Amino acid sequence: MNCAALLVLADGRFPAGGHAHSGGAEAAVAAGRIRDAASLESFCRGRLHTAGLVAAALAAAAATGHDPLALDRAADARTPVQALRTTARKLGRQMMRAARATWPSAELDALAAARPRGAHQPVVLGLAARSAGLTPLDASYAAVYEAVSGPTTATVRLLSLDPFDATAVLARLTPDLDRIATAAMTAALRIPGEGIDVLPAASAPLLDITAQQHAAWPVRLFAS
Repeated sequence: MNCAALLVLADGRFPAGGHAHSGGAEAAVAAGRIRDAASLESFCRGRLHTAGLVAAALAAAAATGHDPLALDRAADARTPVQALRTTARKLGRQMMRAARATWPSAELDALAAARPRGAHQPVVLGLAARSAGLTPLDASYAAVYEAVSGPTTATVRLLSLDPFDATAVLARLTPDLDRIATAAMTAALRIPGEGIDVLPAASAPLLDITAQQHAAWPVRLFAS
């Protein structure tokens, strides 16, 4: 394991554009579903077991070396809401810029040429991990951590939540992070024998609905 590269990839300061997105937290705060540390933890746990699982499996599959264009189509099929597809591709485009500057590779160049408007972020994340010499499990961990750290950081800003309480939320979620990262990697490793449809397709309808509504807000702090 290239531990240092994993730290760089998962660092919130890595310029992948995630700081501008709340992962649905802004809409959840506005609706009163996130009010404090306890409700933030519930929100993040639900997001982790749905969108986080799907993203982690796609990232692990890309890190394994599966066709990134096929994975990008699979990501589209698992993202029914246009607002979230647009967000995923914007983040993928920014992640691609950062990854090509940090860990240049022919595979990243080929995906960038095939998807000039951006591939889905988890696919690019997985390919970036592969280019950095990381394992599929590393890519899976980076994806699941991002699935909960983004909303947690956003909620600190949205609610003036105590950063110590927010960090405690992440710490309490670590057992779930371990389980989801491992499950996602296991699914990715089954692709050669069972096909790409073996990847999880967990849904979070409320996240989908509020993402589409949030995209139409005239004033918002976060892009998603």
